[in-house]
Amino acid sequence: MHANAVVLEGAKRLSVQSVELNDPTSDDLVIDIRHSGISAGTEKLFWTGEMPPFPGMGYPLIPGYEASGEVVEAPAGSSVKVGETVFVPGATCAKEVKSLFGGASSRIVCPADRAIPLDAALGPQAALVALAATARHAIAGVNTTLPDLIVGHGVLGRLLARLVVVAGGRAPTVWEKAPERSAGAVGYDVIDPEADERRDYRCIYDCSGDATLLNTLIGRLQKGGEIVLAGFYAEPLSFAFPPAFMKEARFRVAAEWNKADMMATRELIDNGALSLDGLITHTSHADAASDAYATAFSDPGCLKMILDWRASA
Repeated sequence: MHANAVVLEGAKRLSVQSVELNDPTSDDLVIDIRHSGISAGTEKLFWTGEMPPFPGMGYPLIPGYEASGEVVEAPAGSSVKVGETVFVPGATCAKEVKSLFGGASSRIVCPADRAIPLDAALGPQAALVALAATARHAIAGVNTTLPDLIVGHGVLGRLLARLVVVAGGRAPTVWEKAPERSAGAVGYDVIDPEADERRDYRCIYDCSGDATLLNTLIGRLQKGGEIVLAGFYAEPLSFAFPPAFMKEARFRVAAEWNKADMMATRELIDNGALSLDGLITHTSHADAASDAYATAFSDPGCLKMILDWRASA
């Protein structure tokens, strides 16, 4: 079995190639991918060559962990049926190519328990549910605090702000420097950080991935306030200790979603509480992936680039 897939061979060396897939086992689904998202976090770091050492990673690599498609083969007795639309967080099914991500492919093979059935009416928005679940993971759970400041008005920042509103929290302030990304807020305000004089934020969620911001954010906390690192950082993080000491600042790292986050997020989407509208700004045919990746990582007006695999053989 073969598929067309995006293959990153090194920094800024990307092409669409035919790859051989592992044969499905009795526990596997075969899924024809319809849409996959390009991550502006981890995938960008691989594309630029800046990704720090990470288990299982390297080149050549098939990226993509935001993928959705149609099940074309399913094991007997599986709860996931042929014809269903599912979200899949990538797959490790390609031979001779690293595919720890693996979702940027016209077809994948993956265990049935990794697929999350979704409403087919979501269309390309189905590829966004991983980011929505990641945002939900950051604010859910034990000893978490809703943000009153979110840094970055990209897709993750927007989803966090929307979830805070859905949860009944006070509308957060969102910082954004790029004018192209300042629009689109519903129920909260987006401002340039230079225009914000507030210095008593209780909880700041940083979605920027900017390792140089910590001292600035510490200066904006109230005493005992918390900074949640919700981005992905290529550079080591450091901060000046005296200001953090005076503020008794706390730090928390928010990781990726788990199954419970995905189920809760799917329910919020299905019942209309959480909207995914306005997040996809660019769509590209999968065969033009090289240009699509360059645009996704260089155009500040590109919130989310989606690759359309439906015409890829």
